[in-house]
Amino acid sequence: MIFIIKVTTNKEDRALDLISTKIHKKELNVYSLARPHGLRGYIFLEAEDRDSAEEAAYNLPYVKGIIGKTVTYDEIKNMIEPIMEEINIEKGDIVEIIGEPFKKEKAKVVRIDKTKGEAVVTLLAAVVPIPVTVKLDNIKVIRREKEEGEDETSGKEAGDKEGAEPLAKGTEAPQISQDFEPSEGLIPDEY
Repeated sequence: MIFIIKVTTNKEDRALDLISTKIHKKELNVYSLARPHGLRGYIFLEAEDRDSAEEAAYNLPYVKGIIGKTVTYDEIKNMIEPIMEEINIEKGDIVEIIGEPFKKEKAKVVRIDKTKGEAVVTLLAAVVPIPVTVKLDNIKVIRREKEEGEDETSGKEAGDKEGAEPLAKGTEAPQISQDFEPSEGLIPDEY
């Protein structure tokens, strides 16, 4: 039977350690404990019967109680089994950090280590660029350095110059002779 234990939010790890210690000391019939990533305030406990589960969680700090209804493995399977997602973060991306301590800060990706699941970023708001290593699940992409399918010329023809106005269709660019010398300056002397 799988029981849901209500614990103090952000103290799940500490409560898990206390319950585990009590289970080992009293040799209770508890098979597993789980603290799913992203589920705050709850711990799953698999035990032989309700008495073992209540004994494991009784009178411990951070533990608020056991929820009356038991759940099946199929109901919590998606929370417990890890899901391998395709990592779509690249060097040069602008990301927002969604995990503490730099929550809601914008940063630029400097390096990615997919084997460790980490990225090295530099905070955009910092005066001095300091590399910070964060887990990939604590960042989300806001903007790509170069959008998918976009060329380097970004829609301009190769001969176009930066800032040049496009000409109307059928008109030619005016030709300026190389030997042109202005007779006077643009501003008259008596100005």
